[in-house]
Amino acid sequence: MPLLRSYIVRLVILSVTFLVLATYTFRERLLSITASIGVFSTRDQDIIDTGYAKYQGNRTFPNTVAYLGIPYAEPPLGDRRFRAPVALDTGRIARSSKSTVVDATKFPDFCIQGTTGGGNAGEAGSEDCLKVNIYAPVGAKRGSNLPILVYIHGGGYIFGNPANLPFDHWIQQSPNVVIVSVYYRLSSFGFLATPAFRDPAYGDLNAGFLDQIEALRWVKRNIAAFGGDSTKVTINGQSAGGSSVGLHLVAEEGDVLFRAAIVQSLYRTPLPSPEEQESLFQFYARTAGCHAGSVASKMACLRNASVSALARAQDAAMYSSSCLKNCDSIASGYQVFHPVVDGKIITDFPTKSILNDKFARVPLIVGTVTHSSPSRNRATTNETISGGTDVSAALRKFFPSLSDNGIAAIERRTLMGESFAPHSNVWTYRYNQPNPTFPGFGVHHAAENWMMFRGTNTRLNGTTIFTPMSPISTAFAEELIAYWLSFVRSGNPNTYRLTRSPTWSRYAKANRVRIVLQEDPAQIVSRSGSVLEVEGEEEAGRCALVGTLAVEMEN
Repeated sequence: MPLLRSYIVRLVILSVTFLVLATYTFRERLLSITASIGVFSTRDQDIIDTGYAKYQGNRTFPNTVAYLGIPYAEPPLGDRRFRAPVALDTGRIARSSKSTVVDATKFPDFCIQGTTGGGNAGEAGSEDCLKVNIYAPVGAKRGSNLPILVYIHGGGYIFGNPANLPFDHWIQQSPNVVIVSVYYRLSSFGFLATPAFRDPAYGDLNAGFLDQIEALRWVKRNIAAFGGDSTKVTINGQSAGGSSVGLHLVAEEGDVLFRAAIVQSLYRTPLPSPEEQESLFQFYARTAGCHAGSVASKMACLRNASVSALARAQDAAMYSSSCLKNCDSIASGYQVFHPVVDGKIITDFPTKSILNDKFARVPLIVGTVTHSSPSRNRATTNETISGGTDVSAALRKFFPSLSDNGIAAIERRTLMGESFAPHSNVWTYRYNQPNPTFPGFGVHHAAENWMMFRGTNTRLNGTTIFTPMSPISTAFAEELIAYWLSFVRSGNPNTYRLTRSPTWSRYAKANRVRIVLQEDPAQIVSRSGSVLEVEGEEEAGRCALVGTLAVEMEN
């Protein structure tokens, strides 16, 4: 009788717990209560066997598991610094784990950060960072064949930490996809360039971009263990992540690694030649104390240098043009470590490749952050991250090779939509919702990140601050996530959209309709504020003009 009474009490407690406390706010209490009464344990249920290692995931929602810090390549340490990633040695992983379950419940070290450009220093992070975070529904396993979203974070190719962009709530909302978030090398560690790197004896161009490709190859080989279907991959990124997705669309990658793409606020940075990065390379080597001798000697020195020395050198390059004294100039004007046209993987400027129809024919979502200007009855952009209001100065900063005539001609991102539309299904958007953390700033670059990732705002050295979201913001975020994951699941943002959301019309050259993504103006949670609009001719003309300046802008 006591045993029966104890069993009944446990069942009652469990039932009440699920009915009353089954929300994100109370998930920790829920798990602690159920564990304390011994009704079930999630640990054995959340172990994935890849065939070479078993990984213990972290149950973050009752229906969601996060597998954090899964390596996809060998650590780029020692002689591997500044080189293309080496495919993961699964035998090494198997030997090191010794058949025990590997803890994958905590975020890994992020990649070494560069300065944000605001006077702060970089350096935080680790070189041993070629990892992915994987978010999957509870019970997903081989044979589940779920579509996959692979996300590439932004940060100007200089900084960024996937831990600050959580996807648990995406799976919680739509437990029928697998999401993979990629860590890749940044700043000089990922994008050091010199013409000498055309000889792989010295190093490899675009190592950080090659990291992304290697992550996609790992996904193709191993994601089935986590319940994913490697033939159903959508790549997605914002800012430099959006720029990366744009590069994947035109890059010579060999394998078919994705079937669809989402480009958010593409960071249209120039892709200089290795020759144009040579003065930056020499400045970097001198600042790190590696200026003497041949290229081989300099590279040996740089590979033996401390992370602190290299971090100071890469940060110094960002500020070299504003030094008042004792500062080596960077002659080319390119003073940041970004992808380059290497002639091998990236064979031409992306805009030229797109205009010449040399890109992957895949379904596409592409959009930008803008706001409506009622007085001028048109959309204007707040996408610039240059600061200030001097357009000419911003153009000179971002595009050192742009001529005076080119600058005068420009004084925004239809180009991709118009080029892709004849070959693939394309949907375009204009994001029109401010980040409430910064009142008075309008709808600025990365405003959608705050909405999509639970109120995050990037800070220095891999950190972030999360600020509370209102019910209307949470409802709008759910609308965005539904559109995105509908596209991942079906190649169409409308198939699984929320019932309150409008049908998002396809974009075509003859029918330039896009969606304006925004909260309901009356702040009604149950109603969508998103509407359709026709892109103006003036805006289309500006995009066409940018296309004609592709060579000058080196993008």
